[in-house]
Amino acid sequence: MAMQLEGKKVLLGITGSIAAYKIITLTRLLVKAGATVKVVMTQEATKFASPLVLSTLSKNPVTQDLTSGDNWNNHVMLGRWADLMVMAPLSCNTLSKMAHGSCDNLLMAVYLSATCPVLVAPAMDADMWLHPATRNNLDIIKGYGHKILNVEAGELASGLIGEGRMAEPEAIFMEIQAALRTDELKGRKVLITSGPTHEPLDPVRFIANHSTGKMGAALAEAFYLKGAEVIFIYGPGSRLPEFTGIKKQAVITAADMYEAAMQHFEKVDVAVLAAAVADYTPATVSDKKIKKKQSLFNLELNKTRDILKALGENKGSKLLIGFALETDHALENAKKKLQEKNADFIVLNSMGDTGAGFGYDTNKVSILSRDGKISESVLDTKAAIAAFIIRTTVCSQW
Repeated sequence: MAMQLEGKKVLLGITGSIAAYKIITLTRLLVKAGATVKVVMTQEATKFASPLVLSTLSKNPVTQDLTSGDNWNNHVMLGRWADLMVMAPLSCNTLSKMAHGSCDNLLMAVYLSATCPVLVAPAMDADMWLHPATRNNLDIIKGYGHKILNVEAGELASGLIGEGRMAEPEAIFMEIQAALRTDELKGRKVLITSGPTHEPLDPVRFIANHSTGKMGAALAEAFYLKGAEVIFIYGPGSRLPEFTGIKKQAVITAADMYEAAMQHFEKVDVAVLAAAVADYTPATVSDKKIKKKQSLFNLELNKTRDILKALGENKGSKLLIGFALETDHALENAKKKLQEKNADFIVLNSMGDTGAGFGYDTNKVSILSRDGKISESVLDTKAAIAAFIIRTTVCSQW
């Protein structure tokens, strides 16, 4: 299984807020993603989250004081060790200390020694969050170049309803991944199409397929984490990539997707056509709901414009990657598609592979290249398959 944060070092600074218990979940997510995690806590934080649990999950000792017995906890080395320091939850008190350079505990000594980027997830009651002093302190640390996560609205520890809740662990995890993007594909622009299209019959009905857009979204996220600029064109009901830095454009019909793809193609280096675009669309669309009357209903369909073929005719030096989902003669059909559409690669899904294709969280693919090579994946998560596709196609060319 691909590990998004393998080799990355994350330093978690936990302060005195009831939201501290949620960092247990965040720690688990980071370790599962392959990151090396170390935790520094204030004394107040230990009242809300167990150092023993955090050290067990992180597989590293949790430090709280400048000294432990006869040992000195080297705050300078901790600050220089990390690729990213995350202050979560960030209390109003610690925010003030960060803004004004106060250094009265180990966490602040580590923070002031840190040479890496800093990401903070504030957590406090609504009135504290809205106080002018808090707003001023946030502006100060923003001026230091720190990334500040938005708080959420909801029920607070005081029982009041309002802004001030710490972002959920999953949201913090996504921001950590974004902050630790690599430069492998920096400067490259990638176009991805994803999901189904809907071809209308009348105001309430349409022709579609079972695509969920999960594979396309996984590809968009994987490209983004490698530093690429991603343009994501998606059909109705598609799963969307979660990173806010990914540009997204919604379309409905095959004609809409064709126009959007043609519009963006000239500005990108890579196009990955993962969408399940309708091959046919109704010749006429009723402006009123079609009533159930006759026992036999004939529907005339027109062929939609072929996006992959159109891009293949104008690709120049761009890298063009198509997808093929087949039910029979899979390899033969994929090879034919590769040649006829002038693609550089075809990613083949076979409906015969259990756990692969539409709707699943897993996938299994074969990648055909123009030089005749076929690369096969194992059944894995769509995030892992996305990494495999990028490694086999884009990274093999550059």
